[in-house]
Amino acid sequence: MGSEVDERTWTRELATNSIDDFTVVVVHSDLDRRGWFACSDPDLERLHEAALWSFRGNIVDVPTDCPTRERSGWTGDYQVFAPTAAMLYDIHGFSRKWLQSVRDDQCDDGLPASFSPDSARIRHHPGNPSRVMGGSAGWGDATVLVPWAIYEAYGDTELLAESWDSMTRWVDYALHLAKTARHPARVARSETPLPHEQYIWDAPFHYGEWLEPKRRRADGSLIDPMAENPYAYMSADRGEVGTAYLYRTAETLGRIAGILGRDEAADHYRRIADAVREAWQTEFLTPEGHTREDTQGAYVQALAFGLVPDSLREAAAERLARLIHDADDRLGTGFLSSGLLLPALAENGHADLAYRLLLRRGTPSWLGMLERGATTVWEDWEGVDEHDVAHDSLNHYSKGAVIRFLHEYLVGLRQAPDSAGWQRFDIEPHPGGDLTSASFRFVSPHGPIQVAWEITDEEFQVDFTVPSETSARLTLPDGTSASYGPGTHSASCPAPVVADDGHVARTT
Repeated sequence: MGSEVDERTWTRELATNSIDDFTVVVVHSDLDRRGWFACSDPDLERLHEAALWSFRGNIVDVPTDCPTRERSGWTGDYQVFAPTAAMLYDIHGFSRKWLQSVRDDQCDDGLPASFSPDSARIRHHPGNPSRVMGGSAGWGDATVLVPWAIYEAYGDTELLAESWDSMTRWVDYALHLAKTARHPARVARSETPLPHEQYIWDAPFHYGEWLEPKRRRADGSLIDPMAENPYAYMSADRGEVGTAYLYRTAETLGRIAGILGRDEAADHYRRIADAVREAWQTEFLTPEGHTREDTQGAYVQALAFGLVPDSLREAAAERLARLIHDADDRLGTGFLSSGLLLPALAENGHADLAYRLLLRRGTPSWLGMLERGATTVWEDWEGVDEHDVAHDSLNHYSKGAVIRFLHEYLVGLRQAPDSAGWQRFDIEPHPGGDLTSASFRFVSPHGPIQVAWEITDEEFQVDFTVPSETSARLTLPDGTSASYGPGTHSASCPAPVVADDGHVARTT
């Protein structure tokens, strides 16, 4: 009784206080800041800050999914965001420590836990029915893709070596499931597996794209398939996304094996990856370049992972653009693909549409979150509805991976192919969306890299620094290109021409 009275008294006192009566203490792991973004659009600066704060609020000893509800080191969340996080903070030691927990929690058969450290202790409770969730595509793949992201950012081959056993056990586990388990939809199609099905990873469970924008009924109410029929939703055939990730992870493992000097393993996993890609094309890709799922997320993964043959990339990209246009020029991606959506468009002939989505308002959109008061990135696109009612987590960094597009495409700073630890990098700005300036300062392992461009008086000018022991290649909007060594440099060209539809044309 006394505690109830105390609580009521505390609540009354809280209601009479003003915001000035509170002191807020920010708590997170003491990671050094590494990246700072600015541009001529204040809303994009706010979006970048929201994504940064989402990550900052979720780095308390482990990379949690949210700081309020589950507060667990979910593998899928960090898999999605780790490459972006490496551009914001020094996550080297932080990630290496967490990956040790991932390895400690991994079962002998190769299955990882859904989150690490694993409070469910599935490794010691093999009868736990929830254990299969750790093997979902995009989540279990963190065992390979997070070490790879850290290697790319820091050039740390020791981390790859100490993760080798964990990585191979995971990929072999997924391959075993592809060969021995089949989704009921394929069993109904053919009692005997078709030859390519040994590489189709469709069972026992995948989250899939997860948390795509909800559709609405005629009366405007949201349709939540998970709430209305959880069994049907969770048991749906998601072999397309599963097999896509199996290819991506096997191909990455082959590259890792080559870096570690494991030539026989490199050949093995490269052959596996080729076979998985061929199986994916056989099962899920039409001769017209359409995927079976025919969703935005499906095309983003197909394009971003290199699953579509060159002859059909244009058709697949056109279909992705058509799906966006049919949705009133709104995104339809969820957990796994939202951070990859804009690059998939921009790198396949639809940069104007990428900028349109980036700057879109309303729901679903990134700036729509800010319009409704967000200071961190939401778990659900409808995190705060039109009635100002909050749903799910309002601090989930996964969809904030979009800010990588600001670094790599808008500013134009990205590491060169086959480089690690930022020994070589490319600078190729892509102005768009009526922006007149953008900059990014990044503290690389070799020292600060600064890229800043501005459009003034029909001229495009970029200033940039190249740290010692590195080299950069600059490509201007007019297509001219040159290589640079350490030092501070400037270059210019005529300002790019922006058409009425937002398309940026190269100038000559």
